[in-house]
Amino acid sequence: MAQKVLRIGIMPYKDYKKRTLAIAGGEYRPRPDEPKVWFESLQSMAQVLSNENQLLLKTIMERKPESLKELEAATGRSSSNLSRTLKTMARYGIVKMEKVQRNIRPVVEATNFTVQFGLYGSPRHADTAARH
Repeated sequence: MAQKVLRIGIMPYKDYKKRTLAIAGGEYRPRPDEPKVWFESLQSMAQVLSNENQLLLKTIMERKPESLKELEAATGRSSSNLSRTLKTMARYGIVKMEKVQRNIRPVVEATNFTVQFGLYGSPRHADTAARH
């Protein structure tokens, strides 16, 4: 599997909302190197990318389970726990859930992560602050 880097940004929800509205209103255009995935805090990112969840991703990559049942057997995690975790990871683009016949097969989409955060909520604010 080719390694895919997922660029992650950390920004409080209030700032993320302002940024999204500025983009929608045409006031701000994100640079190509800016994160595509945003978390509200380092803590929320750490929950999604916990050691346990990183082990889950490695298990998916190594065993290539054909269903959630197979993954449940391989990890010992309950189906409700796996389902909830995988749905969260799918929302962030870390995994995708492929429907194959009657099964849902998890596939790892991101293998490496870079994180961008700072005192200013977005690169736009950092650029503005640098000019003043």
